[in-house]
Amino acid sequence: MTIGNCTVFSYFIFLGLSGRQDVQQGLSLVFLLVYGVTVVANLGMVLLIQMDPRLHTPMYYFLSNLSFCDVCYSSTVSPKMLADFLTKQKRIPYNACAIQMYFFGAFADVECLMLAVMAYDRYVAICNPLLYTITMSRRLCTRLVVAAYFVGLVDSAIHTCCTFRLSFCSSNIINHFFCDIPPLLALSSSDTSVNEIVMFTFIGCVVGFSVVTVLLSYGYIVAAILRINSAEGRCRAFSTCASHLTAVAVFHGTLLFMYFRPSSSYSMDTDKMASVFYTVVIPMLNPLIYSLRNKDVKGALKKAINTKLCSG
Repeated sequence: MTIGNCTVFSYFIFLGLSGRQDVQQGLSLVFLLVYGVTVVANLGMVLLIQMDPRLHTPMYYFLSNLSFCDVCYSSTVSPKMLADFLTKQKRIPYNACAIQMYFFGAFADVECLMLAVMAYDRYVAICNPLLYTITMSRRLCTRLVVAAYFVGLVDSAIHTCCTFRLSFCSSNIINHFFCDIPPLLALSSSDTSVNEIVMFTFIGCVVGFSVVTVLLSYGYIVAAILRINSAEGRCRAFSTCASHLTAVAVFHGTLLFMYFRPSSSYSMDTDKMASVFYTVVIPMLNPLIYSLRNKDVKGALKKAINTKLCSG
């Protein structure tokens, strides 16, 4: 439909990761496996934490929310991407594109803030162990999680509204595999300077708050650990924090690369590879990082397996 000099499209078309059908079929098998592991591992983590009373602590409460968030934001992208691997024309309706962007942005924000909350939890546990139970009360933990979801939902609504107020007259072909802010700004025929300011400001506030919280928390944590006289105690404390730091570094590093560059430096082919990492790979890695490095989780998993085998 044409309004004035602008053609109004009812759908967008993704170029996807590759234009070669044989490559797409191979990628579909790989990403199907990755998505399957993501769903099973993260939902398994949530169920394990719910089932084992020893894991009913603030740290694992936040971890279960992180796992739930990983499933949700991976599921906003992966099923559509997997379906597109098997079709020649990768269409997505205009409204569905907006919905995908909204939920992906919301859960990405929640993940970012949840990592900050988990860093604060570790700070209280290591630096103020005697006050840990009082400080990290059930009420505070619930409020922190609710606040993370509230900020994520509101922030994503702002970005989605700002992006879809733009005009897309010249083309409806998105050089990407899902509806994200940078490729849609590159596609728009409107002036996107306001959108870029909004993106840098709001995403900068969320990511900046998360990064500062993590850095301050772990600054105090490292200082506290170094004061521990026992070498074994220091190793145990560092081991407890290593998995969280790994997840934080991987997730925030990719976000900073994706969203904090001027539009003139965007390279969609490079961005697609980075997007694969934080939309598909990181949600799979998080439960593996936390389970493989965590004695409590491994113990609870062994107990659950043994219980299942005995009951069978």
